[in-house]
Amino acid sequence: MRDPRISAIRKGLKRRGRLMAQAVSPPRRSLDAMPAQRTPKGAYVAPPAPRLVDSPVFVLSSVRSGSTLLRVLLNSHSRIRAPHEMHLRTLHVHLARDFTADAMKALDLDKDELEHVLWDRVLHLELTRSGKEIIVDKTPPNTLIWPRLQRCWPDARYIVLLRHPGAVVTSLTNRRAEPDHEQIRREVLDYSEKLDDARQKLTGAHVITYEELTADPEAVTRGLCDYLKVPWEPGMLEYGKKDHGTFRPQLGDWSETIKSGRIQSARPADPQAELPPRLVELAREWGYPVD
Repeated sequence: MRDPRISAIRKGLKRRGRLMAQAVSPPRRSLDAMPAQRTPKGAYVAPPAPRLVDSPVFVLSSVRSGSTLLRVLLNSHSRIRAPHEMHLRTLHVHLARDFTADAMKALDLDKDELEHVLWDRVLHLELTRSGKEIIVDKTPPNTLIWPRLQRCWPDARYIVLLRHPGAVVTSLTNRRAEPDHEQIRREVLDYSEKLDDARQKLTGAHVITYEELTADPEAVTRGLCDYLKVPWEPGMLEYGKKDHGTFRPQLGDWSETIKSGRIQSARPADPQAELPPRLVELAREWGYPVD
């Protein structure tokens, strides 16, 4: 028969051992709760991995510049897949532990290149599902990261879509319930600066304007088909007869204009709209009349 006093002593020793262990070692957290460990920037740059999509096409534009109209016209072609905005730049890889970067480095990969592989896989998956040959991504924020897209896909092709900056300011102002006019002008200026940089530095990019696209869609889409090396198809101009998915916020324009299925004239810039001097300068450089 056990002595009750000995049992009590043993229980006390076990409890003291647990308390001491907790004092020495903090509670373990799951791997998902561990903070990301970042390798020093520039410490290692991985070489490019093979791509499944060698030459994707990117539409570079500001917001509110007609990129959704351009998308559905291209997507109406039997050989071109132009899905909704894919927002690749917000698709990231998370290296959860400090040794993860070392493990990837041993495979000639780093965080950026892992993201490039993921982006490439997403494009390839969508292209394969469509059964088409060319994929086009028209996400406007791609304009803000075009040098990285060029690094990811050295053989990518680019369509630079311009619109009068004053018309973009007006369109954004009309779209927002409580517009912050100063913030809108800053946003349009940021896009316009990056867009102009791409226009000047991307050798071989195909430049069009939204105004030209709506005024003479056949001529502009014929030029686009020549650039993409596919025959022009009249059905491109009847995009309302094709399925382009749901028009909804964050995936592209969802206005009644685009839902109408008809190409409509571009709305001109408001002559009373106040533009920063740099936006006026860019508008002139792009060939737009500015008072």
